[in-house]
Amino acid sequence: MFGSIAVAQQVSDTAFTYLNPMPKKAAGTGSVVMVDAAHANFHTLEGRYAPFGKVLAGDGYQLVSNNLKLEKNTLKNCRILVISNPLDTSNLGGRWQLPNPSAFSVAEMDAVHQWVKEGGRLLLIADHMPFAGAAQDLAMRFGFRFLNCFAMDNRNRALERFYKSNKTLIDSELTSGIDTVVTFTGSAFRLPKKATPILALQHYSLLSPRIAWQFEEDTPIQSSEGYYQGAYMPYGKGKIVVMGEAAMFTAQLSGPNRAPVGINVPAARQNGRLLLNIIHWLDE
Repeated sequence: MFGSIAVAQQVSDTAFTYLNPMPKKAAGTGSVVMVDAAHANFHTLEGRYAPFGKVLAGDGYQLVSNNLKLEKNTLKNCRILVISNPLDTSNLGGRWQLPNPSAFSVAEMDAVHQWVKEGGRLLLIADHMPFAGAAQDLAMRFGFRFLNCFAMDNRNRALERFYKSNKTLIDSELTSGIDTVVTFTGSAFRLPKKATPILALQHYSLLSPRIAWQFEEDTPIQSSEGYYQGAYMPYGKGKIVVMGEAAMFTAQLSGPNRAPVGINVPAARQNGRLLLNIIHWLDE
């Protein structure tokens, strides 16, 4: 995501289409992918993640939106749970400032953790502060340690590219067939030992402001060494993928000039393939 004004003006790109020449399954016959909307999520199927839903629906998946607490009964008919940019209600209304409490109750985190251990599949996406802060406690249940920060490319590039050629896009089963991925700021996290990285942060500074997008002389800043923006691992009988940036998997229009942000950016054309690779791995 970009500046605070642009963030406030981000809307779904309703004209977005994604060409998938070889869908995994016929329309509506694939597994159920449930996208969370019960935790003040910045991205939902009805809003900024509608294009995310289009990409998966075009591959045969059944998309449903969740407006209920995350508990055993809610998750029982779900194959893949997607949580993107949750927030605690105290940070609603543009109050993107510290503190950023967990978006989830202890009971909900217990339920999701147990569900994954027993075979559930989770895609957890938490963007820059305050979203990383709201997801920290849930991520820690699986050993991922989010820094509630802004991951800023020190090279001041207009787009943040990850390449196979310099090993920032790490070769793995999830990045097969992909040589370049683009993200849009985001957060950073450290990995548990058993996780396999997808996106490695090199040449980044991690800034942790008190208020989103307001960087002062005393804003805490640290190196990105040892931090990542994407990773995956089996967990118990289930699987988990954690990503530190959300716009990369959807298509939005931002600001008064309606600038594309996401898969609708030509340089980010392979992001859609990465999304499908992630969902296929979770679904296996």
